[in-house]
Amino acid sequence: MLSVDNISVDFGGTGLFHDVSFIINKKDRIALVGKNGAGKSTILKIIAGIQAPTEGGVSKPKDFTIGYLPQVMRHSDGRTVFEEAELAFAHIHEMEARLKGMNEELSVREDYESESYHKLIEEYTHLNEQYTLMGGSHYEAEIERTLQGLGFRRDDFKRPTKEFSGGWRMRIELAKLLLQHPDVLLLDEPTNHLDIESIQWLEQFLARSANAVLLVSHDRAFLNAVTNRTIEISCGRIYDYKLPYDKFMESRKERREQQLRAYENQQKEIADIKEFIERFRYKPTKAVQVQSRIKHLERMIPIVIDEEDNSRLRLKFAPATRSGNYPVICNEVKKSFGEHTVFENVNLTINRGEKVAFVGRNGEGKTTLVRCILNELEHEGEIIIGHNVQTAYFAQHEAQLLDENLTVFQTIDNVATGDIRLRIRDILGAFMFGGEASDKPVKVLSGGERSRLAMIRLLLRQMNLLILDEPTNHLDMQSKDVLKEAIREFDGTVIVVSHDREFLDGLVTKVYEFGEGKVREHIGGIYDYLAAKNASNINEALAASKPATTAAKNEKPANESRLSYEAEKELQKQKRKLERLVQDDENAINEIEGAIAAIEAAMSTPEGSTQENFTKYASLKRQLDDAVARWESNMESLEELNNKI
Repeated sequence: MLSVDNISVDFGGTGLFHDVSFIINKKDRIALVGKNGAGKSTILKIIAGIQAPTEGGVSKPKDFTIGYLPQVMRHSDGRTVFEEAELAFAHIHEMEARLKGMNEELSVREDYESESYHKLIEEYTHLNEQYTLMGGSHYEAEIERTLQGLGFRRDDFKRPTKEFSGGWRMRIELAKLLLQHPDVLLLDEPTNHLDIESIQWLEQFLARSANAVLLVSHDRAFLNAVTNRTIEISCGRIYDYKLPYDKFMESRKERREQQLRAYENQQKEIADIKEFIERFRYKPTKAVQVQSRIKHLERMIPIVIDEEDNSRLRLKFAPATRSGNYPVICNEVKKSFGEHTVFENVNLTINRGEKVAFVGRNGEGKTTLVRCILNELEHEGEIIIGHNVQTAYFAQHEAQLLDENLTVFQTIDNVATGDIRLRIRDILGAFMFGGEASDKPVKVLSGGERSRLAMIRLLLRQMNLLILDEPTNHLDMQSKDVLKEAIREFDGTVIVVSHDREFLDGLVTKVYEFGEGKVREHIGGIYDYLAAKNASNINEALAASKPATTAAKNEKPANESRLSYEAEKELQKQKRKLERLVQDDENAINEIEGAIAAIEAAMSTPEGSTQENFTKYASLKRQLDDAVARWESNMESLEELNNKI
């Protein structure tokens, strides 16, 4: 399919990587891994045609399509969510316009026997067949399925894109890419702005419906669910494993142990040769042997050991001064924007030394409550910040707020105070910004390097309440592990807003669930929370958390309460059944679309243009229309039921 041929990249005379070659085949699900700054995003840009390599190139067939989702993108305004997603089908609209024009021309012409009239008929027939083959009659249903899978509600479809945050607008760009069904998808940190539910939907989509995928991600669970192959960039070279991520890590460990043994053996051999040369250098009887060993030493190719990404990275928060017993107390807190209530009746108490997680779908108010706690937003109700609480806040887009005109050293020098200023070089070295790296401009740093630099700034602050909003975005696996361990050892209080299941697992002891305007407390870790709800994702957990109708109506008679509870239980049962039907419909649609794609490929060849294939194709199209109709009907029923609950 697509071939990367001996590409090399140099920046300012320094080689980033050299002679990188690999092939992307259809249905490959490739994880591109390596430490921050190794060149992962650069390889994606080269394949996408955005950046040219110093040497080498990329080969691909004619009409081969590539979809690229960068870490950071510029968004356009002026359209609704649905209209923006619909741009993925611009070619369909062009066909519709041409078909309409041809149809109008045919309706007024009367030269039925002319050659030009027959030629117009042929063109119209051919174009109409193409239009049908490309899904012109049902693309709107596909847009709806994709947007809803990524977390948008139907009432969001007509809202202008400018009303949405950067994370939600990134989802729109992702939807456009997925709807185009390119031959290869290049995804650079696609899960950074997705909640747990949307990540799970994307996992299923990539596994079932995408063609080839090459992705960069630091979400272990996501990589394990999606990938079947791993390419690692290390020491300027690549290592290609036909293995998913977890199995790659096991194989990588074995490879490194073999490299270490080979390296140690080579070093011993080199030492022995040098000792022989020094001992007999001036003895005429040994001159031939000495010259032979000198030449052998010159021909020897040094064995390079793979870098250990966190070999020098040591993250430790300063000991926290003692705060009051209750750093944060919320009493009947409510926050609204205009007529929209984000949450209300929030009552929670966070004890000193606790590590808690805020989880829920995007837009449910996690960051909003954090900003209320920080007194950045006005709110109703009371928020009490305890005695002697010193707060440090790592915002969701902290790494993007760095001044790009400064160097790494200047960024830290500007915020360091006291004796810390004498140890800036040592601190930067501990975060893998030692030597010349400390003089790099911020604008040339990768996303992960910027996140590390932003984390250093956070470390320099005195604090006993640490609030982290999506701290793992752009951090590599090793940096995430080190950060997780540092938070575990931190003796202050921690609030973590995160969708990263692996990061939260074993870190937090309490989960606050945000959903439907409420904040509910759950004792235990993230997987304890899901297990207690008998749920595999946040959406199911939220459904299970809805209070029975009579919970707030204690004045009702006991028998009426019982009936209300049973009615609520029956509605939930119906909802689960409809959700299963919708999922079955989507699976069926994906299977039929796959079969249609296969037969279209066959029909595009002379030997495949048979009556049998045309008949089968027509049958599949009818099946697809029926499946889409069932899906739409079940979705409408599900929405009606949701309005009743």
